[in-house]
Amino acid sequence: MNDFFFTPYLNFPMNTVEVLEYYQSVFGGELSVMRYTPELIETMGMPVPEGAVAHAQLTGGLVTIGGGDAIFGEPPSLTSDAYAFMLSPESVDEARRLIARLVDDGGEETLHFEEAPWGDHYGQVVDRFGVTWHFDIGPAQAG
Repeated sequence: MNDFFFTPYLNFPMNTVEVLEYYQSVFGGELSVMRYTPELIETMGMPVPEGAVAHAQLTGGLVTIGGGDAIFGEPPSLTSDAYAFMLSPESVDEARRLIARLVDDGGEETLHFEEAPWGDHYGQVVDRFGVTWHFDIGPAQAG
């Protein structure tokens, strides 16, 4: 058994709970949230916006994502060409359902999900928060 895990961690522009609760509604799982406490703020020795999230993690569903509110400097944009999340759901139908949900909730399908020249079903969606999701279903999964 391997106890090594890779978890993407995003710095959110003060909307960690909103984003991760949305992802929980789409992908399932359990969400844990830890806010900055007065004791933690005191040890940091600098101001922290009221209600800011120190750490949150979505686990146990189709994705595992960690994150927290970016409390220093300019709030970051989640939109980037530098990263994307790739999902390989169990079936083409499941991928289509997830893509439809992300699009129906304000996202944009930037590359239509269909059979690609290399044989996989593949597509891309940018969700309403600006995060890019790649969907890839191999020929064996596509049936």
